[in-house]
Amino acid sequence: MFMKRDVLSSRSTLTTEIYIPTLPILSSVPMGWEGMIAQIYNEPVEVESATIPAVSDLSLIMVTHGAVSLETRDGGSYSSWRASHISVGDWFLLPGGTAVEFRWRDKDLSSGPLQTLRLHLSTDLIQRIAEQLTDHDPTHMELVERSGFQDPLLAQIGFALHKELQSPIPGGKLYAETATQMLAVHLLRSYLTTDISIKEPPANFTRQQVKRVVEYIQDHLDQNLSLETLAQQQGFSAYHFARLFRQATGESPHQFVLNKRIEAAQHLLKKKDLPLAQVALAVGFPNQSHFTQVFKNRVGLTPLRYRQDHQSKAHFEYR
Repeated sequence: MFMKRDVLSSRSTLTTEIYIPTLPILSSVPMGWEGMIAQIYNEPVEVESATIPAVSDLSLIMVTHGAVSLETRDGGSYSSWRASHISVGDWFLLPGGTAVEFRWRDKDLSSGPLQTLRLHLSTDLIQRIAEQLTDHDPTHMELVERSGFQDPLLAQIGFALHKELQSPIPGGKLYAETATQMLAVHLLRSYLTTDISIKEPPANFTRQQVKRVVEYIQDHLDQNLSLETLAQQQGFSAYHFARLFRQATGESPHQFVLNKRIEAAQHLLKKKDLPLAQVALAVGFPNQSHFTQVFKNRVGLTPLRYRQDHQSKAHFEYR
């Protein structure tokens, strides 16, 4: 089930230590992302010899800053080391059940400290997506292990998730779940030991379906909406829902929800004299400061200034 056999056949022969990185400088855990954990790490300048232990979930690691000379081996203490130079945009794919021994050294400190983005995708989630989108038995699918490779689509998603961790916005959970679906499908298409085909969605959204999901979004703007919940309104998989929603509206689900939150905030600022903190909560922002930051970026004015300008305009029109 998307798990490679433990490539370190004799753990007792290893003299290396298990690699335990320092605490991440940023993590998605408090954000409640489903199916994936994303974390940013500042890595040490040098690792003499260590092992990333085998875990059940899939791991993707991308270098986001710096460069090092890396050596890896995956066949136990008696296998040979493979040397490579890794830098920004390089990826490592470790399927569930894979352990890797490695060592690295930063020979050129001018590149700056090594920083990585680590993504952990739930094996159960990948299996569920495979069951929904393929005709193959997930228990007979095997992902390959890859080290120090480039992939433009993975890089695009990875840097977007990196940015989301640094500057989260309402709807970020929706984006993360959409990205998780995209990552899983891309892995199934490109990194299995056998080729498979992904089912296309059976049809486009009807006007009634679009109307129904838009009404659901507008009625639940104060909640932390999930992609799975929205997809369930139409009976589609989360991956197909995200694709069909963009085709029907011209926006991704997270972009659409964010725009609706800003529109609802503008309406409340015009029609009601609610405290700004209450306006923020009513349209799904976690706090007033976050609301102010996103509102200003989108509208060009702070919520307070927007309300004041509208009140001044209404006063002159009334006179």
